Amino acid sequence: MSTGRVVAAVHLYRGPERPLVVKFGGTSLATPQRMRRAAARVAAYAREGRNVVVVVSAMGHRTDRILRWVRDVCDGAPPAAIARDVDRAVATGEELSAGLMAAALGAMGVRAAALRGGEAGVRVVGEFGAGRIREVNPRRLRALLAEGVVPVIAGFQGERDDCELVTLERGGSDITAVAVAAALGCAPCHVVTDVDAVYAADPRVDPGAERFTDLTHGQMLALAEAGAHVLHAGAARLAHTLNVPLRVYSFRAPLRRPGGTRVGCMAADGVVADGVAEGV
Repeated sequence: MSTGRVVAAVHLYRGPERPLVVKFGGTSLATPQRMRRAAARVAAYAREGRNVVVVVSAMGHRTDRILRWVRDVCDGAPPAAIARDVDRAVATGEELSAGLMAAALGAMGVRAAALRGGEAGVRVVGEFGAGRIREVNPRRLRALLAEGVVPVIAGFQGERDDCELVTLERGGSDITAVAVAAALGCAPCHVVTDVDAVYAADPRVDPGAERFTDLTHGQMLALAEAGAHVLHAGAARLAHTLNVPLRVYSFRAPLRRPGGTRVGCMAADGVVADGVAEGV
């Protein structure tokens, strides 16, 4: 990924304040109840007057299920000649999540619009199934926010210059979220996942693993590259390069005090505790 092109896109944002980017992982959207819970979190921010941009992964295990279907209909490993069609199939997981999230928000009285990656300004380069984000043009996101609409972006995908949809590597929704946050003026980015914070090791395997409240970008990158699965290493690298502030917490966390792990503390991230905005 060319960080220089993303940096250039950062300067396009001229909004009155930096929005809050909230990325929901697949586990946090795995059931209708969890989808509604995620939407309620976004709706609460929106009702407090916060501009929110949502990035979604496919619902829990949906991508694996689609890939199994692809193998079944191809009677084995799909040939490279149909890589374009495989990308189209796989991308529907995130698009389904985006549509359902926007629908849930609308049912709660919050205006929202589901967007494919390309519709959200995510431009990519590379081959099908291995795209890399070149830049994010936030023009449409800015326009929606100005109208009071919450953009809900399908992660893990973007559009090439030849207008083809191309997916990123697995876990690429994290990269989408950080790139979008960078393009919106290094907006704070929340990563909502199935663990309550970043740990030195998987707490489900090692109950005694150290839990982190605050990390530098460099520390987060080192943990991600060492195998911590709470944040994609590519997303950690991009956040480090562009100084995008992060907060990682569980979908079960309370709205007012989500806690979790703050990475690269910067200005207020829109989390409100007793009426006072907390830092990232």
